[in-house]
Amino acid sequence: MTTTLELQASAAEIAEILDNYRVVAVVGLSNDPNRPSYQVAQYLQEHGYRIVPVNPGYREILGEKCYAGLRDIPFPVEIVDIFRRVEVIPEIVAEAIAVGAKVVWMQQGLEEPPSARQAKQAGLRVVMDRCLKIEHNQRQV
Repeated sequence: MTTTLELQASAAEIAEILDNYRVVAVVGLSNDPNRPSYQVAQYLQEHGYRIVPVNPGYREILGEKCYAGLRDIPFPVEIVDIFRRVEVIPEIVAEAIAVGAKVVWMQQGLEEPPSARQAKQAGLRVVMDRCLKIEHNQRQV
């Protein structure tokens, strides 16, 4: 049985993810500028990433068309950045695998080892309990 630490991408893998994958589906993105999901997505946009909002409650966020789910996105996404409750992570990971994403990224405070295991077995990279914005910003220093 793999441990949570073994499921987590290494610092080198995170650096490679940040350098090589530029299309980020932000699952649970809010249109409220005070929410962490909005702040992370806005930061990523400002640093050359294409963000793809995934939230059935909105039509557009940060100037980008919003999609109800990952399967509704008509082009490939590379990173699936999750801002949802732990209980729905298994469903999101299953969708990420189905659409051919390369990375499942569970934001700070989120860990779901069974889903991480499933993603890794399907060939995806996994990052848990880390903030995409913080990780990217630390590399800029």
